[in-house]
This record gives sequence, C-alpha cells and structure tokens, in this order.
Amino acid sequence: MKVVVTGATGNAGTSVVRVLSEEPEVGSVRGLARRVPEWSPPKTEWSAVDVASDRFDLVEEFAGADAVVHLAWAFQPTHDPATTWRTNVLGSMRVFDAVAEAGVPALVHASSVGAYSPGPKDHAVDESWPTHGWPDAAYCREKAYLERALDTFERDHPATRVVRMRPAFLFKRESASEQRRIFGGRFLPGQLARPGLLPFLPDIPGLRVQALHTDDAADAYRLAVLSAEARGAFNLAAEPAIDADLLGEMLGTRRVRLPRTAARSAVAAAWGLRLLPASPHLFDAVLRLPLMDCTRARVELGWRPTRTATEVVEEFLLGMQQGAGEATEPMRGRKVG
Repeated sequence: MKVVVTGATGNAGTSVVRVLSEEPEVGSVRGLARRVPEWSPPKTEWSAVDVASDRFDLVEEFAGADAVVHLAWAFQPTHDPATTWRTNVLGSMRVFDAVAEAGVPALVHASSVGAYSPGPKDHAVDESWPTHGWPDAAYCREKAYLERALDTFERDHPATRVVRMRPAFLFKRESASEQRRIFGGRFLPGQLARPGLLPFLPDIPGLRVQALHTDDAADAYRLAVLSAEARGAFNLAAEPAIDADLLGEMLGTRRVRLPRTAARSAVAAAWGLRLLPASPHLFDAVLRLPLMDCTRARVELGWRPTRTATEVVEEFLLGMQQGAGEATEPMRGRKVG
C-alpha cells in the first residue's frame, strides 16, 4: 500500500507516520508538511506542502495513493479565527476535493471529541451523538463544519471509503513542548508540572475529560487504513476519565474548588492580554465535552489502547519537566520558549 499523511510532523502525524512505516502491508508513506524534517523513518518520503495554499497541487501528491490520512491542523493564532479557518476548513476541503479527483480509495480524517455537541459527564455517548460542536470556540466550530463537509463528500463520492476518527485529547512525552507552547504559552515553564511544586490545583465544576496516548490513536489510524470495511466515525479514548482529583494525586497537591465564572474570568483576562494562547471559548467547550464510548472501535477495528489515561498524563507531565520533543519543527523540545 501507498499512504499519504498530511500534517505529518505534528503530535499525531509523527506517531501515524511511524506506525505506518513499521507496518508490513504498507510499502511507502509520503508525509506532507509545511517544513520537511530531518527525521525520516523507513519507507518514508517527504514533500513540503501547505494544504491551504493553491500553490501546491494536492492531486499530484495523492496520485496512486491507496489511502490519505488527513491530520493537518493549525491551533493558532486564536485571536485570528479567519486564519485558522483558512487552514483548517478551506485546507481540509482542498484535501477532500483532491482525494476525489485523484481517485484515492480511502480517506481517514482526523475529527475530534471537539466536534461533539455538549454532552454528559456522568456517562459515555457513542458516535451517534450530535456533532455541532461548541459554536463559540473556533476549534470546535471548525471540526463540526468539516463533519458536515464530509457528509456532502460521502453523498457525492460513495465509492470512497471515509473514516472519521474522533479521539480524546492526545498526549505523549514527545509532544509536551509543542502542546505547552500551543495551550500554555511560550513562557510557561515546563518544570511547573513537577509533583509537589504547585501550591494547589483548581477544582472546576465540569472539568472532566478523556485522554489517550498519541501512539494508541495512531494504531487506530493504522487499523482504519488497512481495513477495507471500516467506514464512518470511531470514538477513541482511554480509561479513566481525568478530573481534578486524579490530577491532584499525580501532582501531590490539594484541590481547591473554584467556580466556573472565576476560572473563566482568569482565562479570559490572560488571553486578552496575550499571555495565554488558549482562548476562554475553548475553556467553555472543554467544560461541556461529553465522555465518549469507544465500543465501536474495539468491536469493528479490533482496537485497544495499551496505556491507561493515568499513564498517558504521567508520561506527558514528565515530558514537560524535561522539555521533551522530537526532530520536527512543530515538535522541537524546550523547557521554556
């Protein structure tokens, strides 16, 4: 098989490229990224491509591919949603059109738990839960819009097998520096993740989310690429759900109950002063994300996460302390900066 991966140098992309390069049934992997990395696994070749720019011929890049795995995504600038819309939505639609024009048999798209409408925190929902996102948050708005775009794509191109992966928050040791910069800011010291250092941990009502190791998510992508029968949406998450009690135990600090309004006001102030990249709108969305039931991925893909969510977060926190990273531009390691 020949597989093309967009966004191949980011958190998910590096794991997906690695696992595909190790798969015997995959003969070659073409990684598309804005900047070609020094890192090059076996059977992998690179192309410098910006999927949002019409200067690049995606049809040529996809020619002869058996599957396209679309992971390319920009989280910033959060103060300029038109820019992220151009990359994430218009760029994705260029990918979808090129898949159809090149006659690629399978498209595996990175959707997200963020595509889901607000849902319960006390029980899990399956893939039939509405995908209208949280409209105030650009990330959720974009993921939800692409769900509708894929509805149209599937109607117009029934011969193309379309898979929508909806993972929980993805972490690994090597992603720690990138994610600290994206969500916490360049000047947030990674050493703050050290157990016992924080005086207290805010316990915010509704802050209960799921996590998954990026390598486990990549294995689900691999299974979706190889399976000729896999279609539709698949939830991906590990147990248990992450909340303040669990994080407090990991960090060895006490929990202090903090009202939503107070927490949001602090996030909004820091974001407005450009001290924090993560917007208050994304904070609102996280508090409303449903917990996901992953039965379909287990039954139809034969997928199982190999790490618990607790192990995932512990690994990620260690990576933050160490300034861990990888040999690609988005994933470069830094403790600060």
